[in-house]
Amino acid sequence: MTRHFLRDDDLDPEQQARVLELAARLKASPYAEKPLAGPRTVAVLFDKPTLRTQASFASGIAELGGFPMIIDGSLAQVGVRESVSDTARVLGRQAWVVVWRTHEQSRLEEMARHAGVPVVNALTDEFHPCQALADLLTIREHRGALAGKRLTFVGDSACNMGHSYLLAGATAGMHVRVSGPKAYRPDPTVLARAQEIAATTGGSAEYVADPVEAATGADVLATDTWLSMGREAESAVRADVFAPWQLNTTLLAAAADDAIVLHCLPAYRGKEITAEVIDGPQSVVWDEAENRRHVQKAVIAWLLEEPPAALAGAAEVVS
Repeated sequence: MTRHFLRDDDLDPEQQARVLELAARLKASPYAEKPLAGPRTVAVLFDKPTLRTQASFASGIAELGGFPMIIDGSLAQVGVRESVSDTARVLGRQAWVVVWRTHEQSRLEEMARHAGVPVVNALTDEFHPCQALADLLTIREHRGALAGKRLTFVGDSACNMGHSYLLAGATAGMHVRVSGPKAYRPDPTVLARAQEIAATTGGSAEYVADPVEAATGADVLATDTWLSMGREAESAVRADVFAPWQLNTTLLAAAADDAIVLHCLPAYRGKEITAEVIDGPQSVVWDEAENRRHVQKAVIAWLLEEPPAALAGAAEVVS
């Protein structure tokens, strides 16, 4: 059965730990794993703007011995010129893995149903699991073992990062709090799933409305832009609504003395985070941005432990 990485809970706790350990090894020795030697092609499709995602996947695929086939979503027009299912069948015959940065999670799931090769979520409106893994790797590097650590996300807790922190953090046995305006609570089904996972890992997952309460004692404070892609028209309204959840020195002072600060970028200084925090000594956002490459390499290597069904014959020929 073909494995995919579509949302954070596609990895169980043991698998997540394995992927993070592999990512740490690949960071120390970038060319230690070559599952894409050939080079084998990975299709990397972008329907949304990108910088870190394109750069990290392209460089990481190359380091794994492969070729990143970058596909411009505005030209491919998946779901417009051609159905998602037909596109999946085409790409599955050309690539060993399909990576897609798109809108609805349902599009990604349809791609996975028809591609016959592993599909990786490079961001959807609902989840951003590669970023969450990069954040966990960054926390490990700066604060050690993940289990028992307290992670607080402030801002739009209904956004993809809020959802991914809940699921990935719970899987790692962390105590995760997300905080934002009551109108921007996380999806209740995602929160319930995170709480279900946390019950098995010793972690916890909760929504806390008050940002200072949520930040109190946190080992990690994280935020994201208040303005998700495609919602630019809401800019002025959101700036007013989210102002109390700005990641600033007041919130940082409520956290643990050695707390670290995460932001998946792009950052808008003076809005969701202040310059003195993101550029301050407790910020580790540049390590976080680099770590996208390492965790994505580890995910691809993990997915390819078993040959994709659509290319199993090709694997036999190559070997």
